[in-house]
Amino acid sequence: MTKEYIFVVRGVKKYFKRNQKSTQNNKILLNIPSHEYCMKAAVLVKNKVEVKEFDLPKIGNNEVLVRMKACGICGSDLEKVFGKYGMKSSRIGHEPAGEIVKLGANIKGFKKGDRVFVHHHVPCYSCHFCYNDDFTMCEKYQTSNIDPCGLSEFILVPQWNISKGGLIKIPDNINFSQAALIEPIACCLRSLNKVNLKKADTVVVFGAGPTGLMHTILARFFGASKLLLVDVNSFRLEFAKKMDQQVEIINMANMNEGEFKRKSLKFLGKNGSDVSIISTSNINAFIQSLSITRRGGTISLFGVPPKDTKVNIDLNMIYSKELKIIPSYAASEKEIHQTIALMEAKIMNFEPLITHRFPLQDSNKALMHAHQAIDSMKIIITAE
Repeated sequence: MTKEYIFVVRGVKKYFKRNQKSTQNNKILLNIPSHEYCMKAAVLVKNKVEVKEFDLPKIGNNEVLVRMKACGICGSDLEKVFGKYGMKSSRIGHEPAGEIVKLGANIKGFKKGDRVFVHHHVPCYSCHFCYNDDFTMCEKYQTSNIDPCGLSEFILVPQWNISKGGLIKIPDNINFSQAALIEPIACCLRSLNKVNLKKADTVVVFGAGPTGLMHTILARFFGASKLLLVDVNSFRLEFAKKMDQQVEIINMANMNEGEFKRKSLKFLGKNGSDVSIISTSNINAFIQSLSITRRGGTISLFGVPPKDTKVNIDLNMIYSKELKIIPSYAASEKEIHQTIALMEAKIMNFEPLITHRFPLQDSNKALMHAHQAIDSMKIIITAE
C-alpha cells in the first residue's frame, strides 16, 4: 500500500483538494462511492445549529460505523441551543438508530447491515456510583460519547460504548422511527422507577411535551388511578386528550396559583397527588408542585433546569410535609433494555407522538420548530 493510499483513507477530502487530477483513480482504488468520502453532521455554533461537512471517520479494530436512519430531538438539545444547559456534553442529538455499515476487525456479535440503537453514554459498572445503582453519576457515563453526535449521517461508536452494552440490535418489529424513541422512553421509565410509582397512585405531570406524554403513557401502564396533565400549550394538551381520554388536563395560561390549586385538588382529591413529575424546564412547575403534592408524596425533578437556576421556597413546608424530591437524569442500559422489551411486545404504542420528520440538512429548522412547539410533539431527524 502506498503512502498516498494511506493518506486517502485518513483524509480523503483534504487529499482530493490537493490532488484534483488523481481523484478518479483514488475513487476506483478505494471502491467507495464518492459521496461517502465525507459526511454531514449538525453541530452547535454559538447557540445555532449548523450542518457541516466532516471527513468520514476512520474506524479502529474495536469500533463500529453506523449510518444514522433516525434520531429524535430531545428537550436537553433545546436547552443546549436556546437555554443554559448545565451538564458536560454540548453535542446535539443522542437518540440515534441506524444500520451498521462497517466493523473493526475485532468486533464480535455484530455484522454489516444490523439494525441498531446507539446509546451515547454508558457507565463502567464497577465504580462506587455504579455499585449503588447510580449509573448516570458514573464518571465514564458522563464523559463517554459517540462521534461526532447523533445528528450525523454516520456515527462512530467507540470501543467503550460497544464493550459496555451501548450498541444494541433492534428487534425486527421495531422500525427506525420507533427506535429513535427508545432513549427518551427509557429516561421516563427510570424516572418512574425512582419514585416507586404504585398501582392506584394519583399522578400529576407538569409539561405536556413528548416526555410528559411518555410519562403519562407509562404511568397509566403502571396502574395510576388518576392522571392530571398541566401545561400552557393548548395544542399539546388537546393532543394528550386525544391519546388518553381519561387524562385530566389543566391549561395554566392566564390562571393564578389559587385557581390552579383549587382545580387540581378538585380532581385529585383533598390530599393531592401521590406523585408529581416535573417534565419541563420551567421552574414555576416545580414551585406549583409543592402545593398540590400530598404530605409524604414524591416529586420527580425530570425536566432539565437551566444552569444557575435559583428558587425561593419555604424549606419548612418541604420538611413539615415530608416531601421527597428526587431528580432523575438520563437512563442506563437497564432501562434501555426494559424499553426495547416493552416496544417489542407492543404493550404500548409511542409512535403517534411523532408529529414531524425533518431531513438532517434542516436540523436548525427542526430544533426551532420543536422549541416553538406550536403544532408539534416529537420531532425526528432522518439522514435520508
